[in-house]
Amino acid sequence: MPDEPIPPRPTPGPTPLDGPTNFIVDRRKIVLAMGFGVATAAGLRGLGSTTRVGTSVVDQGDTDADTDSAADDTTEAPATTQPVVTAFEAPVFDASFALAEGQSAAVALIGGRIIDPDTGFDRIGNIAMLDGRIVAISDEPIAADQTIDVAGQVISPGFIDILSYTPNGYGEWFKVADGVTSNMAMHGLQFEPTAFYNRWKGEGSPVHFGGAAHSTSVRNSLGFGPDQEAEGAEITSIAEAMETQVRNGFIGIHAQPEYAPGISQLELLDFGRIAAQLDVPLCVHARYSDNFAPGLQSEATAELVQVARETGAHVHVEHINSTGGTGRMAEALGEVQAAIDEGLRITTCMYPYEFWATTLKSARFRDWQEKFGLSYNDLQVAGTSERLTEATFGAAYDQNLLTAAFAIPPGDIELGFQQDFMIIGSDAILESSHNNHPRSTGCFARALGFYSREQQIVSLPNALAMMTIRPAKMLGVGAPDMRRKGRMQIGADADVTVFDPLTIRDQSSIADPAQESVGVQHVFVLGEAVRTNGVNTSARPGTAIRSAIV
Repeated sequence: MPDEPIPPRPTPGPTPLDGPTNFIVDRRKIVLAMGFGVATAAGLRGLGSTTRVGTSVVDQGDTDADTDSAADDTTEAPATTQPVVTAFEAPVFDASFALAEGQSAAVALIGGRIIDPDTGFDRIGNIAMLDGRIVAISDEPIAADQTIDVAGQVISPGFIDILSYTPNGYGEWFKVADGVTSNMAMHGLQFEPTAFYNRWKGEGSPVHFGGAAHSTSVRNSLGFGPDQEAEGAEITSIAEAMETQVRNGFIGIHAQPEYAPGISQLELLDFGRIAAQLDVPLCVHARYSDNFAPGLQSEATAELVQVARETGAHVHVEHINSTGGTGRMAEALGEVQAAIDEGLRITTCMYPYEFWATTLKSARFRDWQEKFGLSYNDLQVAGTSERLTEATFGAAYDQNLLTAAFAIPPGDIELGFQQDFMIIGSDAILESSHNNHPRSTGCFARALGFYSREQQIVSLPNALAMMTIRPAKMLGVGAPDMRRKGRMQIGADADVTVFDPLTIRDQSSIADPAQESVGVQHVFVLGEAVRTNGVNTSARPGTAIRSAIV
């Protein structure tokens, strides 16, 4: 799929994802100094040497569990320490759904490590599901029609892919194998809302689905090409059409001025005003992905900050590792943090790979050698192991082949994992042609396996926060169904992913992206198994995620 594409700062203000409940953040993250450059992986790993112990226990890493009880009762222990035995206090979202005395649940998961990134709860225990909700979390036996022994495995909220694409009946099953329970196409849906939601009424989906209104699609329907700039009343008509789509069910607004440069800043500001009015995020693939004049990444970031400042909208910077922050991640993240400290609502996401991919005739590949400092050997044709040469580039270009570019410094990804405004998003879904980036199938397992376990760049609970509670909070303002997701709490939706923390790993590659991740043992969507014992089922319990705007 195309890539849609600090100086010491004052006391931080509220983070853009702060809400009625707390979530784990990396507070001892690297200080980003303007001009400081990219920190080394060794330096990042040096932050992850202790374990927080109190009413909750977390993995190694720079984690604070933002709960009053944890803050009042804290000691430090080696990272290898097993969970401390303290009073078992289950996190609760809605107590009215708690299993009644003498009542049996439908399914109970026994003996796993239960992690709730929202509250910092991290204990060995059991959970139970009934009628689509989590109804019990306990260290005592739970009566259930079916019990599954998950000793040695992590019980986590189901992963929310915030930056996926339109479901297609095929790629979702690879998402399930990667632990995903919600496929949110905030990169834009090129459909009218009613047509999109009706499309899945009959066939159904194994995962929840929804997404954002796609400005390029709307502009095309009104006769504006990607390079054509609208003015005055024309901008108003485009913004009003976007508003209608959100009112009819979509849960955000997407724009991609790099691929549709006709979208002016004035148009982006109108999108921001609509997003602020409806209280949904404005998700933007920033205008520039390089620092090759004219058009610098710093200008692209500044443009989005200005939209947030002038409109009050929640602006989400899509895949900042490949657009807006490539090679200057420390500076870009510092710019975002400064905006948050100012009180603006801004979040970002990234996919944990050191290469992006798009077709060779796309705007991103114009002047690619000068813009990105790449050579032919830095390009690999998708679906093959072939690295291009000067001799073979012409033929690949004529065929407009999907091509990966190794243009993202490793340190950029490592820095991204340290930010409490960062979310993990794949920016892809696998098509049956298998012509895709491996992030379409391995994004979440790679974050947990390679970056958390192997490289120790980020603690396990914090990695999970990036793919559960943070996207749930971002989307839950305008989409009420998302408020019950991303949480391992009594009364929350029973979207649950169970994985082996010692073996979870991505297996997909540029040459063969159609490889399921390993280590994800069980996935439940509203309490129904869509994957069990490492094998996908045929269940399709996924539901449509809609806005509730009147």
